[in-house]
Amino acid sequence: MKRLGTVSRIAQGLAICRQADPPSIGTTVLDQQLQTLGTVVDVFGPVDQPYVAVSPAADVSLATLLGEKLYVDT
Repeated sequence: MKRLGTVSRIAQGLAICRQADPPSIGTTVLDQQLQTLGTVVDVFGPVDQPYVAVSPAADVSLATLLGEKLYVDT
């Protein structure tokens, strides 16, 4: 498991975090308990430290993701 980052903001129905080595679009995003929280839908911003946009799973509230540490399975 690799750390994706901490959700710093919510924008347009997506959770946003920063990651120097972003995963591919479509990668499943997990929490520390390996529960699925969503999917990577976009990588944008500066090349040296881009932002990652995560679309939450249907049963996940965006408000609960703010400040949450996210992970991806490697």
